[in-house]
Amino acid sequence: MTTVLIYLLAVFAAGLLAVAIRLPPLVGFLAAGFVLNGLGVPESPVLDTVSDLGVTLLLFAIGLKLNVKQLLGKEVWLTATAHMVASVVVGSAFLGLLAWLGALTISSIPIIAVLAFALSFSSTVFVIKILQDRGDEQALYGRIAIGVLVMQDIAAVVFISVSRGTPPSPLALGLLVLVPLLWMFFKRFHRLGRAEMQALFGIFMALVPGYALFEYVGLHGSLGALIMGMVLASHPGADELSHTLFTVKELLLIGFFINIGFTGLPDAQNVIVALLLLLLLPVQGLAYWAILWAQGMRHRTSLLAGTLLANYSEFGLIVAATGVAAGWLPEHWLVTIAITVAASFVISAVANPRRTSLISQFASRFRERPPEKLHPHDRPIAIGDARALVLGMGRVGRAAYNQLTDEYGLNTMGIEHDQDRVEVLRGEGMKVIEGDATDTDFWDRVIRNGLIEVIVLAMPSQHANTDALEEIRNRDYTGTVAAVALYLDDVDELYDHGIDVVVHMYGGAGRDLADQSMETRREQSH
Repeated sequence: MTTVLIYLLAVFAAGLLAVAIRLPPLVGFLAAGFVLNGLGVPESPVLDTVSDLGVTLLLFAIGLKLNVKQLLGKEVWLTATAHMVASVVVGSAFLGLLAWLGALTISSIPIIAVLAFALSFSSTVFVIKILQDRGDEQALYGRIAIGVLVMQDIAAVVFISVSRGTPPSPLALGLLVLVPLLWMFFKRFHRLGRAEMQALFGIFMALVPGYALFEYVGLHGSLGALIMGMVLASHPGADELSHTLFTVKELLLIGFFINIGFTGLPDAQNVIVALLLLLLLPVQGLAYWAILWAQGMRHRTSLLAGTLLANYSEFGLIVAATGVAAGWLPEHWLVTIAITVAASFVISAVANPRRTSLISQFASRFRERPPEKLHPHDRPIAIGDARALVLGMGRVGRAAYNQLTDEYGLNTMGIEHDQDRVEVLRGEGMKVIEGDATDTDFWDRVIRNGLIEVIVLAMPSQHANTDALEEIRNRDYTGTVAAVALYLDDVDELYDHGIDVVVHMYGGAGRDLADQSMETRREQSH
């Protein structure tokens, strides 16, 4: 019990310090792991289990929001393939140079190539965490980043299978039958309710038919968790299930970041080599930017994706551990890679703030190509003669859209960054276009329309609403801007940013409930 209390104290204090200096809490969690290790606090025997559970639930939650079509787009598979090839070539040359200069203790070309391959991966855990904090999993750059990560995970599964020397069991072919059966069998899982049974169902799917079954047939368990999430993604209740698992997943992921610190304590050589390996990070980010831009993406989309993916992956630790166990690498390489991965997380956390406005402004300095030469999903948006805009077409946004259209007769346009939701709403007869409310170029086009009287910010992410509000105010918009807020602190923050109207979701629902109750009572009295 004493060890658990020490862990809680160190992790909470480190996370609090990170927040105080405006860094993501995960940076504090990383630091806590190294501090605990340095102080000689024994590693908890359940830390590995907690870490694995957190990563497994994270991938399951991503699967719940993943569309297979996203993996088939050229901007995903071509970007992942081209970047991996380029990274291995450049990384091998860089590592070879360091070895020639005597900075590294390896000289075998195959080992150098394997290390370069491992360093070409981006961290699935870190990238998804940033996207979820921003609420941008369904934004164009977010979808591309997730697709690239999935392709990298598939490559990792192949590598691990080869390194083990044992191919997947023939029973793995049975998954081709079992997975569609699971899709049918759990078609109505949302009827389990929204409490403990739904959370338990999600954990069961991620761990049993997901992780455990895939491991049993010789495939990576994390891939199984991702696929099980994808199995349920198209069913009603997938969003609710993801929301139910959110807090559990976030708490378990803390174990993942702490666990990195217990890999080993660095010495001077470890730190020097790790710092040298960090020099490849800008090259990775620039390569993503160039590859995506060459495929017709705007500079903003390419830059956001490139900056987000410019970090090292926990997969590097797996490769290092495999190399040490096989005698390919000296043991100190495991600590070196751990330091490199952790440091890349810190750098990437600073380079990827929750708000994307600064990156958008930087990208706007570069001249864009004509619209017809841009990727179809990244072309300018025409809003026609709309007089009202609703940003975020979830349940609240749809209600606002219907009220503005039906009750007030305004020509209303919905803006939504989830491509699948856009198609569904269009099928229902709504005027909805795909767009990103934090995109500087998007607001330039909207405000120049000159007809917009009302803008409703109904996005589920508070910082997305404040980012959009900042873009609007920077353009001297004189119409009415309204927003919905989940927490009372969010209400105050929006008013501080100069918004006209804020509705507290729970407070507004309570007032509406009371008003309708009294109206019904008056009708009954008459």
